[in-house]
Amino acid sequence: MAPDLGVTEVPSAPHGTDDRPRRQLVDTKAPAERAFRGLNRGSAVVVLAIFALVGVFLAVRAEPALRVSKFSFLTTQAWQPDIHHFGIAGIMVDTILIAVVAVIIAIPVALGLSLFITEVAPASIKRTLVSLVDLMAAVPSVVYGLWALEFLQGRVVGVSRWLATWADWIPLFRVNGADPSNPVQSGTLYSASTFIVGIAVSLMVIPILCSVMRESFAQAPLGEREGAYALGGTRWGMIRTVVLPFGKGGIIGGTMLGLGRALGETIVVILIISPVFTINSHILQSGGNSISGLIANLYSESDAFGTSALMAAGLALFALTLAINFAASAVVARSRSGAESDG
Repeated sequence: MAPDLGVTEVPSAPHGTDDRPRRQLVDTKAPAERAFRGLNRGSAVVVLAIFALVGVFLAVRAEPALRVSKFSFLTTQAWQPDIHHFGIAGIMVDTILIAVVAVIIAIPVALGLSLFITEVAPASIKRTLVSLVDLMAAVPSVVYGLWALEFLQGRVVGVSRWLATWADWIPLFRVNGADPSNPVQSGTLYSASTFIVGIAVSLMVIPILCSVMRESFAQAPLGEREGAYALGGTRWGMIRTVVLPFGKGGIIGGTMLGLGRALGETIVVILIISPVFTINSHILQSGGNSISGLIANLYSESDAFGTSALMAAGLALFALTLAINFAASAVVARSRSGAESDG
């Protein structure tokens, strides 16, 4: 059987301006091409269906709790489902703070590492560096959590104390009850804090940021690189004027993807932080929580209504993470087109 031919007629110019015959554009779609397109469309539909089913499942399971709490679910700073007094106001703030701390720490490390790999590192070690960075993503999160608990926490207390002493004019760095004049004050005020958790989570998001930035920087046009050198620019000048402007979409997209990853981190929060349910905007002070940590801690001991409340918290985290990831995908897709290099 002959392949299916799609024929599109292109009208000729108006009478009197061009007497050339009409042209026919033939679009040949072989069976293999049709199968490939169908597979791609089917995969996209399956992914969207899974996302929709997850959202519907969470919404259905969360409906009893949301029907009781209504809008107070977003404003209440307590978690007592047994007396119908619960909400995610404090937990959501801590979740966002942990993710923001992680991303702020990860951005300069990932940016410098990705630039070194793409622009500076010799070819003999470039592949090794890429493999090592990618292997960071394969390390289980519990390993990062144990490392932060046993090694990092005790060594960061001094940094937290210094920041609380000299930067307490910044609300985020203020620690309630801290006495800068007391050199032997207990370090328990600074341990188990959002800051320590954020440092540990930053190690988990560095591979994501580095991978997206590295891909974006590698696509910087060769002609523009050579043009920068031809005008007498140094390597740093070429990076500053060509690579970084071209890759700004990748930087933004990678940062947002890393933020979405950090929002859902669980095991590090459980191992390190002291759970509280009120808003704690002081990142150096002990105490905090996250939505994922809340669910992991309380799911096994919750009754039916308590489980519904946890599902409502999961629904809020799902919606937040999904929105961030969709925005990141849009930015990364735009960066791959090279549209950002127009500026």
